[in-house]
Amino acid sequence: MVGGGCRGLSLATALIAGGHAVRAVTRDPARRAAIEAAGAECVIADPDRIGTLRYALDNVTVLLWLLGTASGTDEQLRALHGTRLEFMLERTIDTTVRGVVYEAAGTVGDDVLAAGEAVARRMCERNEIPLAIVRADPAGSHWSADIQSAIDHLLASPGL
Repeated sequence: MVGGGCRGLSLATALIAGGHAVRAVTRDPARRAAIEAAGAECVIADPDRIGTLRYALDNVTVLLWLLGTASGTDEQLRALHGTRLEFMLERTIDTTVRGVVYEAAGTVGDDVLAAGEAVARRMCERNEIPLAIVRADPAGSHWSADIQSAIDHLLASPGL
């Protein structure tokens, strides 16, 4: 799980309760204790520096790119949903990742999210990795259930 903050922690708790193993990425080492207390494995990494995410993909089946509420400058957000996402998905081809969930809703601009969705679609199609797009409002009550549903759908995909 890349991104998600507090809602990511809540999602991790729900996924773990459902029998999933969860690895959560955070930039902030102070978040490690809370992530591990929820039962998830914590990786200190930065999606702005894709190389730091290299080990976060070890033995991962579904990659969650949950950066619809990321903060930063317009340039940084465009990179997270553009070149950084593309580079990350390029790297997934040589990993155990067999599905991607892209969060296409949030506080990030609609144009940035639409561009990110296009990148995710293109790269996943090229790498033949199933993709689920989640458009649920991250602040809404259905967000976690929609993410979980997307994961379940990917895990049920033929060949996974």
